[in-house]
Amino acid sequence: MAGRLKHFGWGREGEGLTAEEEKAAIERYHRLFGVEHFAEIAPPALPEIELRPPRITPPPTLTPHCSIERYDRAAHTYGKSFADYARALTGNYDNAPDVVAYPRNEAEVRAVVDWAGSAQAALIPFGAGSSVVGGVEPKIDGTSCHAAISLDLRHLDRVVEIDRTSRAARIEAGVFGPALEEQLRPHGLTLRHFPQSFEYSTLGGWIATRSGGHFASLYTHIDEFVESLRIITPRGVVETRRLPGSGAGPSPDRLFIGSEGILGVITEAWMRLQDRPRFRAGGAIRFADFFLAARAVRAIAQAGLYPANCRILDPQEAQNTGAGDGTAAILVLAFESADHPLDAWIGRALECCADHGGTPEHPGKADTHREGAAGMWRTAFIRMPYARERLIRRAIITDTFETAITWERFEAFHDKVKAATEAAIREATGRPGQVTCRFTHVYPDGPAPYFTFHAFGRHGDLLSQWRAIKSAAGDALIAAGGTITHHHAVGRDHRQWYDQQRPDLFASAVRAAKREIDPQGMLNPGVLIDP
Repeated sequence: MAGRLKHFGWGREGEGLTAEEEKAAIERYHRLFGVEHFAEIAPPALPEIELRPPRITPPPTLTPHCSIERYDRAAHTYGKSFADYARALTGNYDNAPDVVAYPRNEAEVRAVVDWAGSAQAALIPFGAGSSVVGGVEPKIDGTSCHAAISLDLRHLDRVVEIDRTSRAARIEAGVFGPALEEQLRPHGLTLRHFPQSFEYSTLGGWIATRSGGHFASLYTHIDEFVESLRIITPRGVVETRRLPGSGAGPSPDRLFIGSEGILGVITEAWMRLQDRPRFRAGGAIRFADFFLAARAVRAIAQAGLYPANCRILDPQEAQNTGAGDGTAAILVLAFESADHPLDAWIGRALECCADHGGTPEHPGKADTHREGAAGMWRTAFIRMPYARERLIRRAIITDTFETAITWERFEAFHDKVKAATEAAIREATGRPGQVTCRFTHVYPDGPAPYFTFHAFGRHGDLLSQWRAIKSAAGDALIAAGGTITHHHAVGRDHRQWYDQQRPDLFASAVRAAKREIDPQGMLNPGVLIDP
């Protein structure tokens, strides 16, 4: 793995926005907020970060695969949420893990789990740390744990076995997205699960958080690709049966998919694969407004066309990403197949768009999914995560939240959530900000709207200002009937609204499963349920 991951910021050390990208972003915020200067502070350098002495020591058999070094502990303290950045910016690493373990195989994972139990230490499974909801912080306040261990699975990074006949593979959970695809490429296969965090997230992390990926329809979540799982728990190993489908009671896989590390450590999974696509068609379509575009997308979703990409950007979102000039909503539409040409599919989708006033950016061209507005949006989408570490230094609060709602409620839902978030920005910061919306995924019965908010904050108050805005948005989502998260997971940031969304008896069932599988309550305490 070339270059180590940053302890503050996105990606690897030495990576980030170019000077031109940063200048363009800052100029956009100068215009948005009407200010000429942003006071800038820098996060503490690694040698300046103060960490408490480790409260536990690895046993001799595990010492070669564990670290108490400053970098390792700092880099495993936080994920990539705004709250994580805000606290790290002030040098607050109070919840740093005492030890970071890097097991090389499943036997060593089991040894670390056993050690954590005997030491009464919390154990937090860690893939690449790209959680944006506070899902990997080793926080043990209010628990019976006396220390914290971060369990980094990066060395479990192999495609172990490929079943070409059934088009599936047995894959270790710590493999990063690019390394996974590189190992599948010689076989002409792909998992084709590309979340925005693809470069810096792992298969196990995708499964544990029910990650949403590349496909905007049909195969929207990692759930659809899981054939079976192998999990290490404090009570032993759970291995589910490998099947294309089953009606034998509740699915054991579904107990662990989305469990966010509170029930066990995923070490392997059999995953359903696909042949690599050879046919593509798509491009960008302009609409007079966002709701017209949404109605076209509903027609496409309900026609059973199942596009790989079907993402609307509202006019402001399109302008912010360079995909538009702020006068039109943009639909980025794409189809792909390994088996057949796509003329009929793209043709019918464009008819649905025309029925609602949509105009293709490149009329008559079947595939422009990497040109023009579509190409600009794709580039902006990939580069977005690098911006936060530069913006927060200037007290610019920018964050996202996503949800899902049925079609008949969408338009009123959108307006209520946007208005509540805009009002919260004004109240928290004393000035207006901006709230934009796009679709990430679509279903025949509803879309997954993804909101982005921008506000000008104050150093020293960033965390409280962000929390006020985030809370208003979360309250609005739940009150209007949406989900608190469509694909970012729950973590700690969404916990209070998840408690409202889930049925009480289901919560009791999860607690019972937790008590049976993890009787000491040491696995990622405080996530999904109380310690």
